[in-house]
Amino acid sequence: MGRQNRSTNAAAQGKQHFSHPHILKPIVNSAEYVGSTLTCNACEKQNNSNKPFYGCNSCLYFLHENCFNAPRFLVHSSHPSHPLTLLQTPTYSSRSYTCKACGSAGNGFCFSCAACEFDIHLECASCPSSVLVDKHPHQLGLHFGSPYDDKSVEYVCDICSVVMNKDDWLYYCAGCDFGSHVQCAIVRPEVGVFPKQQCPISDSIPNPNRNPNATLEMINAANEAHEQIVAAQISAQIAARGREACLDLIGSPRRYSYF
Repeated sequence: MGRQNRSTNAAAQGKQHFSHPHILKPIVNSAEYVGSTLTCNACEKQNNSNKPFYGCNSCLYFLHENCFNAPRFLVHSSHPSHPLTLLQTPTYSSRSYTCKACGSAGNGFCFSCAACEFDIHLECASCPSSVLVDKHPHQLGLHFGSPYDDKSVEYVCDICSVVMNKDDWLYYCAGCDFGSHVQCAIVRPEVGVFPKQQCPISDSIPNPNRNPNATLEMINAANEAHEQIVAAQISAQIAARGREACLDLIGSPRRYSYF
């Protein structure tokens, strides 16, 4: 009984997350936030339901519980050559990225391969491998790009009737040639349970077919991503100091010397 109380108290006190220096405490139907809508810093989506949030009140930093629990590394079937690293901030100078899954821009968390400049939203990374939709009787499988061998062929979404980007992911039934945007098949995508084929590699589970260099690749990917973030931050600081120096020169009175 005492152990259960200690566990409950520990959960109420909050948890540490790699993306924030302060402890994030659970926020569940808190009276402090009645009438307001919280936005998750990871997926950039608002919390319009009663799903639990973790937050730092002093910094106004919040994460959905599912986003909080997203794995740091992910072996995803859309990018089998390298493991993906969960990044808090895109490594690009623009501080944004274009998701390879849905083609839309993102500024929050992403699963990234820095070596290949491959980035996907958290909710796109957790898309199920197959879904059922109201407009089709068969299961639709997840495809990472056009289902046609001829990539120049345009494909129209059978749900919204809009031409699809050939590089975007889609759900597709090959037997019926029926396909749809990911966002059309999943009306309200969110970060959820990752399918088994997308689970991160665990050193504790023996697997004779596992790539022996996979763990090293994950470490290298994380180090490379971190180095790119640091380099981008240093470049931004240098640029800011340069602008400040120019402003100081413009604002200071000119001194003339006479010989």
